[in-house]
Amino acid sequence: QVQVVESGGGLVQTGGSLRLSCVAPGRTISSMFMGWFRQAPGKEREFVAYIIRGAGTAYYADPVKGRFTISRDNAKNTVYLQMNSLKPEDTAIYYCAADLRMGSGQRDTWNYWGQGTQVTVSS
Repeated sequence: QVQVVESGGGLVQTGGSLRLSCVAPGRTISSMFMGWFRQAPGKEREFVAYIIRGAGTAYYADPVKGRFTISRDNAKNTVYLQMNSLKPEDTAIYYCAADLRMGSGQRDTWNYWGQGTQVTVSS
């Protein structure tokens, strides 16, 4: 079992920025695929971004391209989601996900999930 813990959510205004953090205590994050998903009210959980094991290549969902950046700090053993130019449509619970074997934009391919952190963007 892999424990995944997100933090950093909050309330921001349109155009603002927020940085989410994700850790997996007892695990080396660079050895896992790490991803971010979000779930807005009335919607299914959707892919936001993920970073591949080792090399660290990042992939993004179209709605966040150019605004969000997923990154990994190996020294801190932490994955981040930097969110800039936030829009009300970004309001959701954001979940960090981890997997030992694979990463993708499909939520059912990820084995380990955090509890979620709320991001609210006001107009």
